[in-house]
Amino acid sequence: MALTLMYITNSPDVALIAQDCGIERIWIDLETLGKEVRQKNFDSVKSHHSIEDIRKIKPLLSTSELLVRVNPWNDNSVEEINAVIEAGADIVMLPMWEDVDNVKNFINAVDKRAKTVLLLETKGAEECLDEVLKIPDVDEIHIGLNDLHIQYGLKFMFELLANGTVEKICKKIAEAGIPYGFGGIARLGYGDVPAELVISEHYRLGSTRAILSRAFCDTSKVNNIDEIRRIFAEESAILRKYEKQAAVFTPEEYEANRIRLIDGVKKVVKNKSGE
Repeated sequence: MALTLMYITNSPDVALIAQDCGIERIWIDLETLGKEVRQKNFDSVKSHHSIEDIRKIKPLLSTSELLVRVNPWNDNSVEEINAVIEAGADIVMLPMWEDVDNVKNFINAVDKRAKTVLLLETKGAEECLDEVLKIPDVDEIHIGLNDLHIQYGLKFMFELLANGTVEKICKKIAEAGIPYGFGGIARLGYGDVPAELVISEHYRLGSTRAILSRAFCDTSKVNNIDEIRRIFAEESAILRKYEKQAAVFTPEEYEANRIRLIDGVKKVVKNKSGE
């Protein structure tokens, strides 16, 4: 079964291109609280989306779902969650949760009016995962490598994939029978670690969801709509073709790719360390 792919955009034109190319989820990103401080020195995506973007894009979607990441749990969360669901969110994602109460409050606020996704990206979330997995109505969990690697003081987000942290978390979620995914995917042949190796890990670890990263199509740099359409059409077809291969890799092939990924991560970390 192919990965469910997600792409972050508040552009109606880009959202329609992504949908036409089989991207299953369009992602509106409302998270701002604490993000500038947490990711101050990191080259990460900091979106400036609004609830109005939900209203603009939702009516255009016929096959893709609309996922909305809200802010970390706070005093205004119930109001915000009500607003995004009213505006048309199919899926609501909670970032930066730290404990069981954060999750219970979030699930209660959504109240089965939309699908729920927990973005696991803090040490606290990892530590209380066993208890969280017992909470009803958690529909999915996504492991956020960017913030989680920052919390661990690592230099590169795929260190979490190389050092077994992601595998350990995936096994727990799998045992609970909840769908899960992790991180982002660049276009094949691109990325600090080749996207092929990351996709291989998705299949080895039973992940069924992934974000298409900026390295797949960076619309902050490519603003010609025809070029964006070409990139999505060509690169998504290449990715899907490779997925079919990855889905039937032998255990030996998965292991060989895992070792190649570890070697690649070590090289990136060495470069970032100036060694």
